Amino acid sequence: MTFSDYLFLFGGMGLVTYLPRALPLLYLAHKQLPQWLIDWLSLIPVAVLSALLAPSLFTDAVERSFSLGKLEFIVAIPTLLFALKTRSLGGTVLVGMILYWLAGMIL
Repeated sequence: MTFSDYLFLFGGMGLVTYLPRALPLLYLAHKQLPQWLIDWLSLIPVAVLSALLAPSLFTDAVERSFSLGKLEFIVAIPTLLFALKTRSLGGTVLVGMILYWLAGMIL
C-alpha cells in the first residue's frame, strides 16, 4: 500500500468512527427529549457495565459454568457495599484492589 492509501484508510476509519457519534449529537442538540426516553437512556451505562462484569464475576473462565464461590464475586460483595455507602469511585477501586489482593493471599 502506498502512503496515500494509508492516509485514505485512516481518514475513512476516522470518519466512520466520528460520524455515528456526531450526527445524533448535532441532530438532538436543540431538541427536547421526552422524559421517558431520558429515563430509558440513563439505564444504558448500568446495563453495559453489568454485561461486562457478569461473566467475570459469576462464571468460571474455562468451563463457563455458573459459580458463586469465585474469588472475584466474594470480593465484589464488600466492595459493592463500600461503594453504595460512600459513593466514592476512587475509594471503591482502592478497596476492591486491596480486598482482592488480601483474598488472593488468604485463599
